[in-house]
Amino acid sequence: MNTLIAKKAPNFTANAVLNGKDIVPNFTLEQFKGSKYVLLFFYPKDFTFVCPTEIYAFQEKMKDFESRNVQIIAVSTDTEQSHWAWLQIPKEKGGIYGVTYPIVSDINKTISHNYGVLSANWICNNEELKATGEIIAYRGLFLIDKNGIIRHLLINDFPLGRNVDEAIRMIDALQYYEKSGEVCPANWKKGEKSMEPSHSGLLDYFSS
Repeated sequence: MNTLIAKKAPNFTANAVLNGKDIVPNFTLEQFKGSKYVLLFFYPKDFTFVCPTEIYAFQEKMKDFESRNVQIIAVSTDTEQSHWAWLQIPKEKGGIYGVTYPIVSDINKTISHNYGVLSANWICNNEELKATGEIIAYRGLFLIDKNGIIRHLLINDFPLGRNVDEAIRMIDALQYYEKSGEVCPANWKKGEKSMEPSHSGLLDYFSS
Protein backbone atom coordinates (compact mmCIF):
# COMPACT_ATOMS: atom_id res chain seq x y z
CA MET A 1 0.00 0.00 0.00
CA ASN A 2 1.34 3.41 -0.96
CA THR A 3 1.75 5.69 2.02
CA LEU A 4 -0.17 8.95 2.32
CA ILE A 5 2.64 10.67 4.21
CA ALA A 6 3.52 14.09 2.73
CA LYS A 7 0.59 13.83 0.31
CA LYS A 8 -2.62 15.82 0.11
CA ALA A 9 -5.27 14.48 2.46
CA PRO A 10 -8.19 13.05 0.47
CA ASN A 11 -11.12 15.42 0.77
CA PHE A 12 -14.59 14.15 1.59
CA THR A 13 -18.14 15.42 1.76
CA ALA A 14 -20.45 13.46 4.04
CA ASN A 15 -23.17 13.63 6.66
CA ALA A 16 -21.97 14.24 10.20
CA VAL A 17 -23.13 14.96 13.73
CA LEU A 18 -21.90 18.23 15.24
CA ASN A 19 -21.93 19.31 18.88
CA GLY A 20 -23.34 15.95 19.87
CA LYS A 21 -26.81 16.78 18.53
CA ASP A 22 -26.97 18.37 15.08
CA ILE A 23 -27.04 16.15 11.97
CA VAL A 24 -25.66 18.12 9.04
CA PRO A 25 -25.18 17.25 5.36
CA ASN A 26 -22.16 18.13 3.23
CA PHE A 27 -19.58 18.25 6.02
CA THR A 28 -16.18 18.61 4.36
CA LEU A 29 -12.54 18.33 5.32
CA GLU A 30 -11.71 21.10 2.86
CA GLN A 31 -13.39 23.73 5.05
CA PHE A 32 -10.46 23.67 7.49
CA LYS A 33 -7.70 24.07 4.89
CA GLY A 34 -5.68 27.23 5.46
CA SER A 35 -7.07 27.88 8.93
CA LYS A 36 -6.66 24.80 11.15
CA TYR A 37 -4.68 21.64 11.67
CA VAL A 38 -6.85 18.54 11.62
CA LEU A 39 -6.54 15.36 13.64
CA LEU A 40 -8.69 12.89 11.74
CA PHE A 41 -9.29 9.54 13.38
CA PHE A 42 -11.23 6.46 12.33
CA TYR A 43 -12.83 3.91 14.64
CA PRO A 44 -14.52 0.59 13.81
CA LYS A 45 -18.06 0.77 15.19
CA ASP A 46 -20.59 2.65 17.29
CA PHE A 47 -21.90 0.90 20.43
CA THR A 48 -18.68 -1.02 21.11
CA PHE A 49 -16.15 -1.21 23.95
CA VAL A 50 -12.70 0.18 23.05
CA CYS A 51 -14.09 2.89 20.77
CA PRO A 52 -15.80 4.99 23.47
CA THR A 53 -12.63 5.01 25.59
CA GLU A 54 -10.79 6.62 22.67
CA ILE A 55 -13.64 8.95 21.75
CA TYR A 56 -13.84 10.26 25.33
CA ALA A 57 -10.04 10.46 25.61
CA PHE A 58 -9.96 12.88 22.68
CA GLN A 59 -12.84 14.89 24.16
CA GLU A 60 -11.09 15.14 27.55
CA LYS A 61 -8.08 16.75 25.85
CA MET A 62 -10.20 19.16 23.79
CA LYS A 63 -8.71 22.27 25.41
CA ASP A 64 -5.21 21.02 24.58
CA PHE A 65 -6.19 20.56 20.94
CA GLU A 66 -7.99 23.90 20.73
CA SER A 67 -4.98 25.74 22.19
CA ARG A 68 -2.92 24.26 19.34
CA ASN A 69 -5.51 25.24 16.70
CA VAL A 70 -6.39 21.61 15.96
CA GLN A 71 -9.78 20.40 14.79
CA ILE A 72 -10.67 16.87 15.90
CA ILE A 73 -12.80 14.83 13.48
CA ALA A 74 -13.94 11.24 14.04
CA VAL A 75 -15.13 8.87 11.30
CA SER A 76 -16.72 5.43 11.25
CA THR A 77 -18.73 3.49 8.69
CA ASP A 78 -21.92 3.76 10.76
CA THR A 79 -24.80 6.03 9.73
CA GLU A 80 -25.21 9.54 11.06
CA GLN A 81 -28.40 8.33 12.79
CA SER A 82 -26.37 5.69 14.64
CA HIS A 83 -23.83 8.33 15.67
CA TRP A 84 -26.62 10.60 16.89
CA ALA A 85 -28.29 7.83 18.91
CA TRP A 86 -25.00 6.86 20.58
CA LEU A 87 -24.33 10.49 21.44
CA GLN A 88 -27.60 10.71 23.38
CA ILE A 89 -26.65 7.88 25.77
CA PRO A 90 -24.74 8.70 28.99
CA LYS A 91 -21.25 7.34 29.48
CA GLU A 92 -22.27 5.12 32.40
CA LYS A 93 -24.75 3.37 30.11
CA GLY A 94 -22.26 2.77 27.31
CA GLY A 95 -22.87 5.92 25.31
CA ILE A 96 -20.72 8.90 24.33
CA TYR A 97 -22.92 11.75 25.58
CA GLY A 98 -20.96 15.00 25.93
CA VAL A 99 -18.70 14.54 22.90
CA THR A 100 -18.76 17.76 20.89
CA TYR A 101 -16.37 17.33 17.96
CA PRO A 102 -17.73 16.21 14.56
CA ILE A 103 -18.42 12.51 13.99
CA VAL A 104 -18.67 11.72 10.29
CA SER A 105 -20.70 8.96 8.67
CA ASP A 106 -18.73 6.97 6.11
CA ILE A 107 -21.67 4.73 5.24
CA ASN A 108 -20.43 4.36 1.65
CA LYS A 109 -16.98 3.39 2.98
CA THR A 110 -15.26 5.65 0.46
CA ILE A 111 -13.50 7.82 3.06
CA SER A 112 -12.03 4.79 4.85
CA HIS A 113 -10.97 3.33 1.51
CA ASN A 114 -9.27 6.55 0.38
CA TYR A 115 -7.32 6.73 3.64
CA GLY A 116 -6.27 3.08 3.44
CA VAL A 117 -7.93 1.97 6.68
CA LEU A 118 -10.78 -0.18 5.36
CA SER A 119 -10.63 -3.75 6.64
CA ALA A 120 -11.35 -6.98 4.75
CA ASN A 121 -11.59 -7.47 1.01
CA TRP A 122 -14.14 -8.04 -1.71
CA ILE A 123 -14.01 -11.35 -3.58
CA CYS A 124 -15.92 -12.12 -6.76
CA ASN A 125 -16.73 -15.81 -7.26
CA ASN A 126 -18.83 -16.82 -10.27
CA GLU A 127 -20.18 -13.29 -10.50
CA GLU A 128 -21.16 -13.38 -6.81
CA LEU A 129 -19.60 -10.63 -4.70
CA LYS A 130 -18.52 -11.64 -1.18
CA ALA A 131 -16.56 -10.06 1.66
CA THR A 132 -13.78 -11.78 3.59
CA GLY A 133 -14.88 -10.11 6.81
CA GLU A 134 -16.58 -7.01 8.17
CA ILE A 135 -15.99 -4.00 5.94
CA ILE A 136 -15.28 -1.42 8.64
CA ALA A 137 -12.43 0.94 9.48
CA TYR A 138 -9.28 0.11 11.40
CA ARG A 139 -8.14 2.57 14.07
CA GLY A 140 -6.48 5.06 11.73
CA LEU A 141 -5.19 8.46 12.84
CA PHE A 142 -3.98 11.23 10.52
CA LEU A 143 -2.39 14.57 11.40
CA ILE A 144 -3.09 17.06 8.61
CA ASP A 145 -1.36 20.43 8.46
CA LYS A 146 -2.99 23.74 7.50
CA ASN A 147 -2.03 23.20 3.87
CA GLY A 148 -4.01 19.96 3.79
CA ILE A 149 -0.92 17.71 3.80
CA ILE A 150 -0.73 14.53 5.90
CA ARG A 151 2.32 14.80 8.19
CA HIS A 152 1.78 11.83 10.51
CA LEU A 153 -0.33 8.69 10.42
CA LEU A 154 -0.91 5.68 12.63
CA ILE A 155 -3.07 2.63 11.93
CA ASN A 156 -3.90 0.13 14.68
CA ASP A 157 -5.70 -3.20 14.53
CA PHE A 158 -9.11 -3.41 16.21
CA PRO A 159 -8.00 -4.49 19.74
CA LEU A 160 -5.37 -1.76 20.14
CA GLY A 161 -6.47 1.62 21.47
CA ARG A 162 -4.49 4.76 20.72
CA ASN A 163 -2.55 7.13 22.98
CA VAL A 164 -4.00 10.65 22.83
CA ASP A 165 -0.96 12.18 24.56
CA GLU A 166 1.22 10.80 21.77
CA ALA A 167 -1.02 12.49 19.22
CA ILE A 168 -0.54 15.79 21.05
CA ARG A 169 3.22 15.22 21.15
CA MET A 170 3.26 14.79 17.38
CA ILE A 171 1.29 18.01 16.93
CA ASP A 172 3.79 19.83 19.14
CA ALA A 173 6.68 18.40 17.13
CA LEU A 174 5.17 19.45 13.80
CA GLN A 175 4.34 22.95 14.98
CA TYR A 176 7.77 23.38 16.56
CA TYR A 177 9.43 22.30 13.31
CA GLU A 178 7.27 24.70 11.29
CA LYS A 179 8.17 27.58 13.61
CA SER A 180 11.88 26.92 14.21
CA GLY A 181 13.02 24.81 11.29
CA GLU A 182 14.63 22.42 13.78
CA VAL A 183 13.80 18.72 13.88
CA CYS A 184 12.64 16.71 16.87
CA PRO A 185 14.54 13.57 17.98
CA ALA A 186 13.13 10.40 19.53
CA ASN A 187 10.84 10.93 22.53
CA TRP A 188 11.06 14.71 22.12
CA LYS A 189 8.58 16.71 24.18
CA LYS A 190 7.62 20.36 24.03
CA GLY A 191 10.27 22.45 25.77
CA GLU A 192 13.08 19.96 25.23
CA LYS A 193 16.15 20.42 23.05
CA SER A 194 15.70 19.91 19.32
CA MET A 195 18.25 19.41 16.52
CA GLU A 196 19.35 21.41 13.51
CA PRO A 197 18.55 19.52 10.27
CA SER A 198 22.14 19.48 9.02
CA HIS A 199 23.69 16.61 7.05
CA SER A 200 27.17 18.15 6.93
CA GLY A 201 28.59 15.75 9.51
CA LEU A 202 27.40 12.74 7.60
CA LEU A 203 28.79 14.09 4.32
CA ASP A 204 32.18 14.77 5.98
CA TYR A 205 32.27 11.18 7.23
CA PHE A 206 31.71 9.66 3.79
CA SER A 207 34.11 12.07 2.04
CA SER A 208 36.99 11.38 4.45
